[in-house]
Amino acid sequence: MEQSPIDKLINDISKLPGLGRRSAQRIALFLLKNKDKNLSPLIESLNLSYDKIIECHNCGNIDMQNPCNVCSNNLRDRKTICVVEDVSDLWTFEKIGFYRGLYHVLGGSLSAIHGIGTDELRLNNLIKRVEKNDVNEIILALSTTMEGQTTSFVISDKLEQFKDLTVTRLAQGVPMGGEVHYLDENTLSTAFQARKKIT
Repeated sequence: MEQSPIDKLINDISKLPGLGRRSAQRIALFLLKNKDKNLSPLIESLNLSYDKIIECHNCGNIDMQNPCNVCSNNLRDRKTICVVEDVSDLWTFEKIGFYRGLYHVLGGSLSAIHGIGTDELRLNNLIKRVEKNDVNEIILALSTTMEGQTTSFVISDKLEQFKDLTVTRLAQGVPMGGEVHYLDENTLSTAFQARKKIT
């Protein structure tokens, strides 16, 4: 039997991160109760995003241009690259505004359980960026989960070949098990300023 449009809408909404079926039902009802006011603008925004938003081939950020606004900004410090797991982490740093270098979005962290190995992350792109550009420092701003720590060690190991490159990671202020995009601005700022070299 064919699924009804309402059930399909609920199922599609429930696939979004952090939403279960009950939340999806509430959202679907909210959108459908006043389609012109709620649903139509959302459809328009989604279509516009689908058409206009692209991934930056340099860093993995999403923007309306390629390279993105960060990579194409000549006022940024091009000798420093901050490595983050996800675009949401990049947005967190940009919102705070104290970091003025470039970024590299990995697209996740290593996880055997979820089948994410080095080939699934943008590690090779990072190495190519270091090879092609005059980079002095790589800042590993990854979550302090087991996966994040493992990813940091793997990246550090792969970058050992570059003798003039300093690899640092966020220091105090980031709790074990914490994820970067959930940290408050003061904690993140303190951790960023107190980063230290990985031995």
